[in-house]
Parts: sequence; C-alpha cells; structure tokens
Amino acid sequence: MKHEADENTTECPEELSRRSFYTKLSVGLSLVIGAMMVVPGLAYVLAPIVRKPPRDWRTVGKVDQFKVGSTSLVNFEDASSVPWAGVTAKTGAWLRRVDDSHFIAFSINCRHLGCPVRWVDDANLFMCPCHGGVYYSDGTVAGGPPPKPLKRLAVRVRNDEVQIETGPVPLTTTPV
Repeated sequence: MKHEADENTTECPEELSRRSFYTKLSVGLSLVIGAMMVVPGLAYVLAPIVRKPPRDWRTVGKVDQFKVGSTSLVNFEDASSVPWAGVTAKTGAWLRRVDDSHFIAFSINCRHLGCPVRWVDDANLFMCPCHGGVYYSDGTVAGGPPPKPLKRLAVRVRNDEVQIETGPVPLTTTPV
C-alpha cells in the first residue's frame, strides 16, 4: 500500500533538472566569489617575487655644478612613485665628486630604520639624527644602531649631466 506522502516526494525529471541546475549555479557562484576573495590576496603576496622593482636613471645636475671633493644633497623623483604621490615622490641622495669624471652616490636613508641622514661637513661624517647612527664618509658604519653601511647608488655621466639610478628605498632586513 502506497502512502500519499510517498507520491508527493517523487519528482519528475523536470524538477530534477531544475534542482541540479540550481545546485550547479550555487556551486559555480560560490567558486567565483571565493576566487574574488582569494586572488587579490595571493597577487599581493606573490607580486614582489614576480615583479621586479622599478628602476630609472634621474638627472641630478650638470657635472660642473659639483666641486671635486665635495658632498652635496641632490633631489630627484623616486622611480617607484605613483602619479598621485605628490611631494612624497621626491627623494634624495648624497653625491660626492671624487675627481673630474668619477662620482659616488649614497642613499639618503639610514639602514637602521630609514630615517634621512645628513652630511656634517666639519666632522666629515653622515649622521642620523633620530637614533644616533653615524657613518664615515665612505658610507661604512662608524657607530650607533645601523647594521649595514649606507646603500651606494649607481652613478653615471651622460652628455655632461650626472645621473643616479633610482629604485626602492634600501632598508635593512635584519631585526633591530
């Protein structure tokens, strides 16, 4: 003897088709939403591995602007800046003219925590006013907390102009 409830629970093929369609649609939409949540996070984490940091040569002045033996602060636009960065896109370097055709450039950022160092001409030292880091004129550490020497930047002379290769701010990767 069949019960009336059993007859109501049997479904026709049309209802099975509709139910399987909605099941597949729900699973598909769930996968799309999940991917929309996961892919940006993965891209953020993996981007530094895949993408090389931007580098560019910036002109900082004419050769005759710099006296032999002097160390000067030069300003330029950071290569990794974005169009809306405004004033924060500006950075600098310490440029020393060694002889008539040879220049050395140091990053302006201390290797301890990235504070800007200043050149003290009388002492012939780079000094970090924030945490007491001191560097010799060749960029090596003289005292304080910096774990590494000042980062040297590539310099070239083209068409009587001094150019510095820019890149990301060089900070330390070791714990402080």
